[in-house]
Amino acid sequence: MEGTRYREIRAEDEELNSQRSFIGASQLQLPRFKQHKWWFQVFLYTSFIIVGESAATLLGRFYFDSGGNSKWIAAFVQEAGFPIWIPFLFFSRPSTKPQLINAANKNDPPRRIPSYSLLLMYLFFGIFFAVDDLLYSYGLLYLPVSTYSLISATQLAFNAVFSFLLNSQKFTALILNSVVLLTISASLLAVHPDSTDSTIASEGNYIIGFLCTLAGSAMYSLGLSLIELSFQKFVHKETFYAVLDMQIYPSLVATCVSLVGLFVSGEWKTLPIEMQNYKKGQASYVLTLFWNAISWNVSSLGLFGLIFEVSSLFSNVIDTVPLPVIPVLGVIFFHDKVDGVKIIALILAIFGFLSYMYQHYLDDANVRKSLADEEDCSTLSLT
Repeated sequence: MEGTRYREIRAEDEELNSQRSFIGASQLQLPRFKQHKWWFQVFLYTSFIIVGESAATLLGRFYFDSGGNSKWIAAFVQEAGFPIWIPFLFFSRPSTKPQLINAANKNDPPRRIPSYSLLLMYLFFGIFFAVDDLLYSYGLLYLPVSTYSLISATQLAFNAVFSFLLNSQKFTALILNSVVLLTISASLLAVHPDSTDSTIASEGNYIIGFLCTLAGSAMYSLGLSLIELSFQKFVHKETFYAVLDMQIYPSLVATCVSLVGLFVSGEWKTLPIEMQNYKKGQASYVLTLFWNAISWNVSSLGLFGLIFEVSSLFSNVIDTVPLPVIPVLGVIFFHDKVDGVKIIALILAIFGFLSYMYQHYLDDANVRKSLADEEDCSTLSLT
């Protein structure tokens, strides 16, 4: 789990250790402070993901259960909450903007990337995630929230492959075990559509929902790996400002794409009737969509932050933390049907997640041991 910022902290620690005989003891507290700050940021981003994703998934299912039927509106709210981060964009603006590099290799001198290249990158990610949001909307429309969450857990398996291919992540036995368990979990749900509530979707719609959710999970994982690759290749000076940039501008593009889809599909014509016939009332209709948008954006900022601070693989692991809990909440709030096959799928998904988490625990332990060994060596060299 040794990400960009973690490597930066280690480099600064080593540099200060080499200067230990020339500076005062009080100045040596800087690396320790930066490590605490890094862990605080990781904890904050993790909280954003867990709270935001749990709330957004339940609110999305609540929208459809209460009479909502617009797939494009459901996709729209997944990105439309980005304006809440604009004030933070101004407050976090660095004195010098992050140096964007465009070099053939790391030894080449950095050169500023042209604005049109950044624009193309934001356009690509915006359109990419707009399509992904639409796929997830179909999944939430046609599947119980418990089934939807279990299928979404396959994003870990996809992310393991994409991280290995694009981000040079390790593909260990524990990660392979997790991929296998999550794949079996999803396969059980795929061949057992009778486990769903027939009042939610027909068998044909269930298959559509399953395939859309599975495709959405694959696209989502690919997108996270591509974002990490973008941070690695383009952002030379790491700042929170860069994270906000990656959150706000692609979300703006995705919001516009969803609005175009809403009008081209003709779904906008049915929105007044949908609001009028909403089971919980018109005020509840507006509030459901509003808080859904806020929840999705809180979750997304947490994801991008963890990609920046650690890796796309780790952020995807944290993103799946709510998934074993959401099926339970689905049974409590939406009375989803639970049978033996779904319970087995849930158990397999939990074990797959735990396998992933244990691998990250081992990685973190190795990093800590390496840092401790380096500190011991530095201490011995000064005595």
